Amino acid sequence: MTDTEVLRYTAFSEDPQGGNPAGVVLDASGLDDAAMLEIAAGLGYSETAFLTGPAGPVWPEEAAPEAGRGFTVRYFSPKAEVPFCGHATVAAAVALAERIGPGELLFTTRAGDVPVSVTAEEGHVRATLTSVVPEVDDISPADLAEALAALDWPEADLDPAFPPRIAYAGARHLVLGAGTRARLADLAYDFARLEALMRRLDLTTVQLVHRAGPAEFHVRDPFPVGGVVEDPATGAAAAAFGAYARELGLVPEDAVLTLHQGADMGRPGVLTVELRAGDPRVRVGGTGVRIP
Repeated sequence: MTDTEVLRYTAFSEDPQGGNPAGVVLDASGLDDAAMLEIAAGLGYSETAFLTGPAGPVWPEEAAPEAGRGFTVRYFSPKAEVPFCGHATVAAAVALAERIGPGELLFTTRAGDVPVSVTAEEGHVRATLTSVVPEVDDISPADLAEALAALDWPEADLDPAFPPRIAYAGARHLVLGAGTRARLADLAYDFARLEALMRRLDLTTVQLVHRAGPAEFHVRDPFPVGGVVEDPATGAAAAAFGAYARELGLVPEDAVLTLHQGADMGRPGVLTVELRAGDPRVRVGGTGVRIP
């Protein structure tokens, strides 16, 4: 394990001081689960991506990636494995593009196959992932009350235009709408209490959202189950939110949404969420750059 190269990239920003940092191990073929968890915990980022390949399973012919561009990916937070992570996917795709060139990639994750398209423009590398098929489910009144108590948010502070739901696009996230930008900015929650609820409901983050315009949102993501207070830019939650917003009719079926995240933490990032009519999957894109 001492010879394992661990790269550091930030996703959803062109500035190494912005976005969400992720670890990337491009060759994890010699690592077992304990070793991957140890690396992720030692690095301390919200997630680290561990790649094996190019090999992976046998894809259907129409979905097979170009030779050498299909990888199996696993994601570990400092505390546990997670089925899918958007920002670490973007980080890994940018790292690969710097070595094998831009183009189409296919990541096989525990949540399913995730195509990633990588482009390079004006010196910046941008990766766009396509989620697995999403789902949106109700949350019980009792569980919602517990979430609000853990957050110390009065129910009156919620935006009634954003009904609380659990949304999935590779991982499960509770979506709550903040009535004001000030409510979103004031985040001080009971870590242990929220973590216990999230573990019981199998949630990865809580996606807190404030609408700034028809297609523009500010978001924050508490992530106690990963061992960190807050995730600075959350691609999986962005995909889940896109599915949520479309299903509830908050945005058109064809839409490009802009999500601002991390500013309240001093790590601003921008996530682009694309919805296409007739395609249930959600595309999430952003730039990435290596952390010196």
